[in-house]
Amino acid sequence: MNLAGGNVIGVGVDLTEVARIRSAHAKHGAAFLDKVFTPAEQALCLAKADPYPSLAARFAAKEAVSKAFGTGLGADLHLTSVSILHGPLEEPLVVLDDKATALLARQGGTRVLVSLTHTDDLAQAFAVIVR
Repeated sequence: MNLAGGNVIGVGVDLTEVARIRSAHAKHGAAFLDKVFTPAEQALCLAKADPYPSLAARFAAKEAVSKAFGTGLGADLHLTSVSILHGPLEEPLVVLDDKATALLARQGGTRVLVSLTHTDDLAQAFAVIVR
């Protein structure tokens, strides 16, 4: 990556408590999942014996991406505008909806990269938008 050439447009990071995601799901059920995660994300995570660390990592990634865009979540970017799936090597792959793709183009970006990590208690994500 050539930082001097201005290839990085934005960066963002977020840390989420796994218990927060578990609690929200217990309290609100499928409505919470549908508001926060795309159907593809839900299928990916809910297939795991303990889906909550993976769900929390994806929640953190959505927050990190919104920070990298500099918009936060709101009118320009919704939680389900950003989907974190798996690429061909099981790497985290950012999939944007049409509105988020248009935002990326307006900002001069071509890709959003993320890195995810989690323990039983915490999930963290780092996002980078590049030209």
